[in-house]
Amino acid sequence: MRVVIAEDNALLREGLVLLLTSAGHEVVAVAGTGPEILPALLEHHPDAAVLDVRMPPDFRDEGLRAALAARKEMPGLPVLVLSQYVEQSYAAELLGGGASGLGYLLKDRVGRVDEFLDALERVAGGGTALDPEVVTELLTRRRDSPLDSLTPREREVLSLMAEGHDNATIAKTLVVTERAVHKHIGNVFLKLGLPQSDSGHRRVLAVLAYLNNAQRG
Repeated sequence: MRVVIAEDNALLREGLVLLLTSAGHEVVAVAGTGPEILPALLEHHPDAAVLDVRMPPDFRDEGLRAALAARKEMPGLPVLVLSQYVEQSYAAELLGGGASGLGYLLKDRVGRVDEFLDALERVAGGGTALDPEVVTELLTRRRDSPLDSLTPREREVLSLMAEGHDNATIAKTLVVTERAVHKHIGNVFLKLGLPQSDSGHRRVLAVLAYLNNAQRG
């Protein structure tokens, strides 16, 4: 996998380079400031980009802006955004253009090497990888919505779906059967008025689309 990294912290940036190259990936470019990101992405057309949200010179949303601009120029560019904290508005804006090939992780997750690499590969494959804390924020921000009709178990299943997990992983995490998970997913889709699809990433994208629209409403 060819990857572009944008991170202003030199130690973390070099750590990411080492981590990815050790896992067999190729880091084709690194950026240390916001203005460097888009040119690097347009030049290399990577298989995925790992971008910090806040970058120099202003440390506001330079990484996010570059990600959004890049996906306009290169539709479907897989982007894994890293952030120090859960920032609802950033997550909402990122998901607003479609959830395919997108990830939003807290930087703490990078230290969990297997989880981080799995998230990156999932995003590069067109899937979704949302940090559990981001999912929690999206689920709890909006009140008086169809989300309120979900049972606690259905909300757990929805959260795990939004993180990008398949039925087998959800079943193992919740210590239930896959048949039970399938039933819960059907109930979630019914209550949220979503298409009755339980295959591949389609169900994750549908859920994320709903969450994005709900929390913007």
